[in-house]
Amino acid sequence: MKLSEKDSAHSKESDLVKEKLDWSCLLLVASFVGAFGSSFLYGYNLSVVNAPTPYIKAFYNESWERRHGHPIDPDTLTLLWSVTVSIFAIGGLVGTLMVKLIGKVLGRKYTLLVNNGFAISAALLMACSLQAGAFEMLIVGRFIMGVDGGISLSVLPMYLNEISPKEIRGALGQVTAIFICIGVFTGQLLGLPELLGKESTWPYLFGVIAVPALVQLVSLPFLPESPRFLLFEKHDQAGAEKAFQTFLGKEDVSREVEEVLAESRVQRNIQLVSVLELLRSPFVRWQVITVIVTMACYQLCGLNAIWFYTNSIFGKAGISPEKIPYITLSTGGIETLAAIFSGLVIERLGRRPLLIGGFGLMALFFGIITITLTFQDHAPWIPYLSIVCILAIIASFCSGPGGIPFILTGEFFQQSQRPAAFIIAGTVNWLSNFAVGLLFPFIQKSLDTYCFLVFATICLTGAVYFYFVLPETKNRTFAEISQAFAKRNKAIPPEENTNSAASDAKVTRRPEPDPASTLDNYTKNGIV
Repeated sequence: MKLSEKDSAHSKESDLVKEKLDWSCLLLVASFVGAFGSSFLYGYNLSVVNAPTPYIKAFYNESWERRHGHPIDPDTLTLLWSVTVSIFAIGGLVGTLMVKLIGKVLGRKYTLLVNNGFAISAALLMACSLQAGAFEMLIVGRFIMGVDGGISLSVLPMYLNEISPKEIRGALGQVTAIFICIGVFTGQLLGLPELLGKESTWPYLFGVIAVPALVQLVSLPFLPESPRFLLFEKHDQAGAEKAFQTFLGKEDVSREVEEVLAESRVQRNIQLVSVLELLRSPFVRWQVITVIVTMACYQLCGLNAIWFYTNSIFGKAGISPEKIPYITLSTGGIETLAAIFSGLVIERLGRRPLLIGGFGLMALFFGIITITLTFQDHAPWIPYLSIVCILAIIASFCSGPGGIPFILTGEFFQQSQRPAAFIIAGTVNWLSNFAVGLLFPFIQKSLDTYCFLVFATICLTGAVYFYFVLPETKNRTFAEISQAFAKRNKAIPPEENTNSAASDAKVTRRPEPDPASTLDNYTKNGIV
């Protein structure tokens, strides 16, 4: 008897492991396809303009001289180049503001599919700009690519958040950050002189953008829509159950459907919340503040300053200028490895330790690099210590702060609030990105190497804030996370009032019917 019980337990355990592997693989396919055509392109466009900068400026000068009969003024050239770089952030802001309208009509999956149209049109404009002799095509292409990025960084985390079980929600959410890092690394790699970083081939660097977009365009239609979107907003219960079965790789999805139905019964009379309503709501006040702080720290933590100093620090260490692009690849490699590490450990360590530890370590290494850059001429080994600090700052960022902000935005809010929350998060993200690009040259000129102390202060402030305010969201349902914030908000969400009233009723009244049969009735009648 004991042997048979052991065999039965072992069999169940094997089935459970197999089941986990099955649904994990199916979810990974969905997340990889989604991220390759979305966050990968965002990362690629961050780094792709660095290598061909001198060739693009020469193209601007030639186009100007051909039209006006004289070379371009240096200040005008600087302005045009600044517009080319910074208009990507403006496009991102526009794309973020479009998300709620497009997402409500098309859903998560079809919004990502339509978004590929922006990427392909931008790739064609930028790749053909040299042949057409019109630098305006490059600038407009960068703007359209920004729109693509704004939509991607809002819809992709929402999609991944809604298709994944809470047990691996954080790990799959990190796929967004991992593919951003892979995109940055790919842009650095293809920008090498041996590949596409030459005067004759730099337009192809932008033409490559169409490849991930086309891959997503032909792959994503075979994957289901978000089951939460189908159930909450389309009231398609059969479609939601089928989507769960596809993503989880099993027939019995009653537990997942029950969880969504429980949330939907509370919110069945609630319409999609607007941005203003979300900002005014006392029930999510600290969730909104935390998302704003997280996204601001994500952009203002100083990683862009690191890229500014990388070449000069490598040069001081005795690395020849022609070898610096190859050494810079190590930074992209460190980014990718750190992001993968974060994805592997996030469900064990949780969001809090990775976010607080990441910003805390960044503050520490920013302080050290300020000292090493100030005294780098005093000893030959000091520049090498600066290189170690650069790699440590990049690794600290990508191990937590680089991806967790997108996960938290999806976890903090209920279904009806989530689109507005991503608009707020995306707006802060892109405005902070634009502010860094605009203000950093002046900060660097005024403070020189001491500018890193500004970023150390921002990172330390963020770490302290998260230590006192941020609850752990690992393996919690959306309702449980909302309850964790209720005490700090000093306002009980409506759904908790409903639950309290229901529990009081159970105490004073006769026993209610079995919850399982009630759920079956909901399921049979299609009530959402």
